[in-house]
Amino acid sequence: MKMMDDQEIIELFKKNQFKVTTQRIAIYKFVFSRGDHPSTDQIYQVLKKDYPALSLGTVYKTLDLLEKLGLLQKLRFNEDRVRYDPDMELHINMVCSICGQIYDYKAENIKQLWNVIISDIGVKPMGQRIDLYYECNDCR
Repeated sequence: MKMMDDQEIIELFKKNQFKVTTQRIAIYKFVFSRGDHPSTDQIYQVLKKDYPALSLGTVYKTLDLLEKLGLLQKLRFNEDRVRYDPDMELHINMVCSICGQIYDYKAENIKQLWNVIISDIGVKPMGQRIDLYYECNDCR
């Protein structure tokens, strides 16, 4: 999904009766401009510089709101590690088991394979997530 411009995200918030704030828009733009699946703390630490009144609670609430709107997926790896993925299309999350770096891999035939798997299982999925754990080049 492409990143919405300011007016599009404002309209989406208003349509769903969510308050529009500059902080919420900044959080949206930050997450959607990156490919590294940031954590709540990463988002907070970077945006706090430009938005001194920003609270960690606002970051959490905004990320929950974006998830409710179907704009991003919360990737929970354990109790302490939650990251956010704005790519809602079918892909593989390549996760380094040492440093935790994540990037998306989009295999050309993954949609075909996924459709075969779903057909074999005989269910209608409410969501999907495919993680592949490995050691990245920096950690190897």
